[in-house]
Amino acid sequence: MEQVLYRLGRGIVGAYARSMYDMDVVHHVSLLKGPKIIAVNHPSTSDPFVTTLLTPEQVSVIVDGALFEVPLFGHYLRGAGHVPALRGNGQVTLGAAQRLLEAGRSVVIFPEGHVSPLEGGFYPPCTGTARLALRAGAPVIPVGIYIPRARIRTLDLKFAHKSGVTKWYPRGPYAMTVGAPMRLKGDIADRPHVRALSERIMQRIIALSYESARRVEATPALATGSV
Repeated sequence: MEQVLYRLGRGIVGAYARSMYDMDVVHHVSLLKGPKIIAVNHPSTSDPFVTTLLTPEQVSVIVDGALFEVPLFGHYLRGAGHVPALRGNGQVTLGAAQRLLEAGRSVVIFPEGHVSPLEGGFYPPCTGTARLALRAGAPVIPVGIYIPRARIRTLDLKFAHKSGVTKWYPRGPYAMTVGAPMRLKGDIADRPHVRALSERIMQRIIALSYESARRVEATPALATGSV
């Protein structure tokens, strides 16, 4: 059932992307087969869904835990094998992701830990990506997304006793650049080293995001959404 739900959701995302996005995906190298950590910047709430299109294999995306509390949608996320990011309990989240990697599943993670600032730029990386890579021995695949931020729409999301704001990207150019694998080594107990690895991953993602931006900006019609 999990694979059926995942394929159904990915199919809906693919249909939406084909009709609403000008997708532009460039790979520096082919994606490795087998379990890997796909580490991506996070300009919009749409990203966890669109990143499933990077590979035909089933992946588990680490998604804001609050979304798992949305009626019906939360049941879908659990049923499709995605992982809730639990605020204040990162060890549980990383443990679940590690078990998936050890079982042969690839995982998508957003090192910023939040959707990027709407005004531009990136949040400093959390250390979870580096710690997960060191614990599981899996390669990190950095991916840089670029979308025109002026096209992002904020939506109020209310459910149960909670509310929040989502930054949805309804349509326009959506560029992703997939970088070469990064294989991390070192002592996970060495906090300065883990922090340095986290910064290294994030800087690579940022560079790939700028590369994605240059491709979009080099095509005026694509940048303005007139194609």
